[in-house]
Amino acid sequence: MTYQTKLPFPMPQINAPPPNAGYRERLAEALRQNFDFHGHNTAYASHNFHSFPAKFPPQLPQLFIEWLTSPGDVVLDPMSGSGTTILEASLAGRFGIGVDIDPLALRLGKTKISIVDFELAAQSGTRVWQHAEHHLRHNAITITSEINNYFDEETKKFIDYWFLPATQRELFALAMEIAREPDQTIRNFLELAFSAIIITKSGGVSLARDLAHTRPHRVTDKNPRSALEQFQKRLKKNLRGLTQFPPSTGYANLLASNAQITGLRNNIAELIVTSPPYAANAIDYMRAHKFSLVWFGYPIKTLAQIRRKYIGGEATNGITFLPMPPHANTVITNIAQLDTKKAKVLHRYYTEMTLSLKEMYRLLKPGKAALVVVGTSTMRGIDTETHTCLGEIAQTVGFDLIDIAIRHLDRDKRMMPARRNTTISSQIEERMYQEYIIGLYKTPH
Repeated sequence: MTYQTKLPFPMPQINAPPPNAGYRERLAEALRQNFDFHGHNTAYASHNFHSFPAKFPPQLPQLFIEWLTSPGDVVLDPMSGSGTTILEASLAGRFGIGVDIDPLALRLGKTKISIVDFELAAQSGTRVWQHAEHHLRHNAITITSEINNYFDEETKKFIDYWFLPATQRELFALAMEIAREPDQTIRNFLELAFSAIIITKSGGVSLARDLAHTRPHRVTDKNPRSALEQFQKRLKKNLRGLTQFPPSTGYANLLASNAQITGLRNNIAELIVTSPPYAANAIDYMRAHKFSLVWFGYPIKTLAQIRRKYIGGEATNGITFLPMPPHANTVITNIAQLDTKKAKVLHRYYTEMTLSLKEMYRLLKPGKAALVVVGTSTMRGIDTETHTCLGEIAQTVGFDLIDIAIRHLDRDKRMMPARRNTTISSQIEERMYQEYIIGLYKTPH
């Protein structure tokens, strides 16, 4: 993929690595850098196309890419999420490979790394909202009938609960017009603009509050914004983003696969930068993503089945639990004394992360690094010590643990709930002030 830039756009400045330092020394020094990035521009290129909870700033993978790889190297993110790592890899002239199973993450990532023709996207977007507006003006009754016939009973019940009838008609008219776009890349771009008017930091077209924070609450007296108007605004914003790509000679690809069994060949990557989900669905991606995915034809039942496959899920039936190293086992045991079910959920998470770390070890070339960005959780008041436990687990699968760096989160940009002027704090707020960067090294044999 080669990006064409239409306007000059300065890239953020990253400190240079120490001259003549060996790889392992550069990795250790990189982990001593400041990862807060408060006040840095994080919305350049396509990074701002769509909201996504708890994503790390692009400067984080950018630093490790610049310090630890060369042009043409493969940079892998096996839990790609919003696609930040693979986009940064391509912008830096590397080959980014992402892996994810979340349908919205795949849509988002593929759009962010695609070459989208500005003129075609603008023309198609204008056609979509103009035709949708025409149908709404002249065929409102027909659209209502089509909505009732299009969705199954469970999905329609979900839509009726979260969207007013007028909003449903607008969204359905837009979605049907977008589906008529023959060019897959343009269609993906328009779908992302459509989804972005539903999953937002504030406002949005549903009856939900805090939808972008993955814990939505229904607000009965909310006056949702017009979906047609919001689509026009979002389309213009994302089109502006297409004009702001820095020059690049890199490439990127995104695969629909599982981080525990990716299907990629051995020793494919010169660098891994990734961010696993929280345990116990503390950040419940599907709970928010389904608000837009239902309009793309996904039944609620299908989305629930996909959610059960996510790392860190709450279901424990049928899970083959792996033995844990001492510290992780102690944390699980301490929680089990208070809540057996919660302990099993955490044991499932560490089991799945063990398999994911084994897969990362297999995919990483010897003498190279993996950076795993995690946040910790609390269960029954006990810190899961996710960073410490995953660092320990990584050593059992063969990695050397170089260091664990701390990143202090920007409260206003973390895409998580941020209440003010109140003494009431949720568990998610209490643990979302910092996250950890686990630096791992695969020793050559």
